[in-house]
Amino acid sequence: MIFQRQQPKILEEINEVEIEEMPSHNVQDEVETVVGPSVNVEGDFASEGNIVVKGTVSGSVFTSKHLTVERGAKIIANVRAGSATISGEVKGNMKIKGALELTSTAKVTGDIDAQNLKIESGAMLYGKVTMPGMEVGEKNSRQKSSSKKIDEAESQFLS
Repeated sequence: MIFQRQQPKILEEINEVEIEEMPSHNVQDEVETVVGPSVNVEGDFASEGNIVVKGTVSGSVFTSKHLTVERGAKIIANVRAGSATISGEVKGNMKIKGALELTSTAKVTGDIDAQNLKIESGAMLYGKVTMPGMEVGEKNSRQKSSSKKIDEAESQFLS
């Protein structure tokens, strides 16, 4: 016989050295949950792995990893995720711990709270965006100092 299938190792046979030698995969390559195009999920939807939505989800969606909403897919729910790429439609507030990307076909109706936001031309967003990193007190003091600088510039210009 020229070709032979390699017998899988049982879990006990794998030692620590072999585990370290195993290839590490990108988090976004390790899809664990897929909601197919003909699937309609109603209720709370939670996963500790990546989620790809091709159908419809109504309720709330949570993942500590990456959420992908493909073109034509809909989420009618509040969303919490580690990161997300939206190409479909989301009706609900989104809280994203890391990066959020809205592709050109995305349509989001709701407020967004994200560490990093990328919006491609053509994407639609109806809601407010909050990006952590600047405290409310800092915003107010910066606005006041900016107003003061503008007032000083205007008075110098008019003189």
